[in-house]
Amino acid sequence: MFYNHLKIAWRNLLNNKVTGFINIIGLAIGMAVAIMIGLWMHDEMTFNRYHQNYDRLAQFHINQSFNEKTVTSRAVSLPVITALRNDFPEDFDYLALTSWIYDHSLQFGETKLNREGMFAQPEFPLMFSLHMVSGTAAGLTEPNSIMLSESLSKALFGEGDPVGKTIRFDANADLLVTGVYEDLPKNTELHAAKFLVDWSHYESRNEWVRESKENWGNHSFQLFGQLAERRSAEEVSKKIKDIEKPHSPDGNPAYFLWPMSRWHLYSEFNNGVNTGGRIQYVRLFGIIGVFVLLLACINFMNLSTARSEKRAKEVGIRKSLGSMRGQLISQFLSESLVVTFVAMLLSIAFVQISLSWFNRLADKAMVIPWENPVFWAILTGFGLLTGLLAGSYPAFYLSSFHPLKILKGTFRTGKLAALPRQTLVTLQFTVSVALIIGTIVVFQQIQHAKNRPVGYNVNDVIQIRENTEITGKYDLLRNDLLQTGVVEEVGYSSGPITSVWSNQIGFTWEGMPPDLLPTFATTACSPEFGKAVGWEIIAGRDFSREHKTDTTALVLNEAAVELTGLDNIIGNTIRWDEEPYTIIGVVRNIVMESPWQPVRPAFFFLDPTWVNIHTVRLKPDLPVQESLTSIKAVFEKIAPNTPFEYQFVDDQYNEKFHSEERIGKLARVFAILAIFISCLGLFGLSAYVAEQRTKEIGIRKVLGASVANLWAMQSKDFVLLVALSCVIAVPVAWYYLDRWLEDYAYRVDLGWDTFLLAALMALVVTLLTVSFQSIKAALANPVKSLRSE
Repeated sequence: MFYNHLKIAWRNLLNNKVTGFINIIGLAIGMAVAIMIGLWMHDEMTFNRYHQNYDRLAQFHINQSFNEKTVTSRAVSLPVITALRNDFPEDFDYLALTSWIYDHSLQFGETKLNREGMFAQPEFPLMFSLHMVSGTAAGLTEPNSIMLSESLSKALFGEGDPVGKTIRFDANADLLVTGVYEDLPKNTELHAAKFLVDWSHYESRNEWVRESKENWGNHSFQLFGQLAERRSAEEVSKKIKDIEKPHSPDGNPAYFLWPMSRWHLYSEFNNGVNTGGRIQYVRLFGIIGVFVLLLACINFMNLSTARSEKRAKEVGIRKSLGSMRGQLISQFLSESLVVTFVAMLLSIAFVQISLSWFNRLADKAMVIPWENPVFWAILTGFGLLTGLLAGSYPAFYLSSFHPLKILKGTFRTGKLAALPRQTLVTLQFTVSVALIIGTIVVFQQIQHAKNRPVGYNVNDVIQIRENTEITGKYDLLRNDLLQTGVVEEVGYSSGPITSVWSNQIGFTWEGMPPDLLPTFATTACSPEFGKAVGWEIIAGRDFSREHKTDTTALVLNEAAVELTGLDNIIGNTIRWDEEPYTIIGVVRNIVMESPWQPVRPAFFFLDPTWVNIHTVRLKPDLPVQESLTSIKAVFEKIAPNTPFEYQFVDDQYNEKFHSEERIGKLARVFAILAIFISCLGLFGLSAYVAEQRTKEIGIRKVLGASVANLWAMQSKDFVLLVALSCVIAVPVAWYYLDRWLEDYAYRVDLGWDTFLLAALMALVVTLLTVSFQSIKAALANPVKSLRSE
């Protein structure tokens, strides 16, 4: 019986090639989208599961109250680890401090490379269960030791084993290679770390780190912990919450543990409370995947039920010969499953072909797990579920026909039979229009933020990291660069203009409210820094070498002026740790952090001891590549053992939009596919309707109806359905998009023109889709359609 069902299903598919093609292509695209979204969701949901102790690893966070708002940070003070080891030894198996991930230079022989890495205490590779290729995971217990990722090891040493060999680090230290670990997968939080250097070396090369051992107020380090057995992050967080309060009461510091399971998907905090994160996108694209697949299933349902009159006699004969309704249902479901599994094979091919493109778009490294039996089990179940879903309504609908009416010729599907199809078409286009609106709003939000004034000139500026070979040689470097004739200005700073690397407290000024604990984003710089970045002075003056007193001067941004509430700000004094600083200038607000949020209060001051970034402004009228060649020659002369690397400031700033742009591109792709699938079904339905109304069209044409009249008559019903879809989609899309935009302080307004544009796009696409069949039927010779009458 099963073989017979399959044979009939295959013959029926061959006899209805157009309908079959539309169903297979629609289902294949819908299933391909669902599979790719499924792979993306799996990658997101399994983030960091590479680590063996995933369920017991956590990172220390701290809540502090500044400027009447609670701020959550991953940066902790150095003394806290000693207090934790002394007071809570039973709660942790391991604790380890690390620094941030930065670029460093590494050299072996003639090979020189810049790679991102971190300083870490010896427990770090043990708790993160690094997979060792050679050497030992306890390698950081050796002083002046380094552990390399497998890719970095091969880049430096080729295929040889580097353990026991020495490399030159940052052109000023020799480190012993004690281990090589497998590169961390892209879906791990620390995959960018290509090497680990022992913490004792970090302390020995930085006096400020050694001084921070007793400084509870310096939050500049990351701290990770592996919980002991039968300990939970919530339970331990309650115990350690007030560990810093006796030593640093300012800001009401409160520590807590954030489990590794929540690092990636729940990383956003607002006023001390977690507000989600990427999990909202996981949910969103999960819903989109379901809806896109549902659109393809709706096509199958619509086209199957639309052709019900052609299958009616078959049902009548089978029932009169004794076929039970259950047998007919199983036959129609078999037909659905045949179409579905053909579509599934095609969808896998689509996924394989487009996966590399999808990985680039989503910034992933996903692969199809061909050898995983669980994947095939899920895929088979997915195909069965899709086939049953697509075929359920047609099966129960067609098998319900009464044989007596069919064989007597009195069976008619009637007007009400079209109501379910119209409902499904309306649902299809409601989803499609909502996706179009979402895509437009995401694009508008990104452009809105990109058009925001940034407070400085991002064009023709490069930033170069400080290295030990150029430390203390700023004046020499600046003079040599200016003499090349390709550079307008050079300045240094403690952090990049596109980020805030330091936040400070301990400020007072005349008239400051006694209950206010202000914090400022602080950047140390050279007198030429402002000219190098091209900031805009709106009051007072810029730093100058001619004013010796500028060593105790401040330049504030507009947000800082607003926070102080001082009138006639120029010349006023702000005390920083009781030391007086004079305000000499005010710059327009500079967007250093998120372009979606308000600019935080910030100030700039002169300090030659904090040099991390060199900012170089190129002359705009010269070829960029020639300018870079000249700049490289200067750096290589002064720092011959350090690879010359740079970043354009405009590229760094544009990176702030990557997450939203990636989501926008994905949404745009899915919206286009949703429209395409919906139009496939509409094309099939319009062809069927035109076929059913062939004689009617012939009679109307003989009686004088024009092609335009006939086109309008056939298109009207479909246009009305899509118009109804727009009416439904607009308030639904507005509600969810307005909630999404609440996360952005700097946001676009939802205007009526956005919704009108989406509706017009849907209507135009609908008309283009149905017009082909409508005009084709209207142009047909009425003699042929009426010959048999």
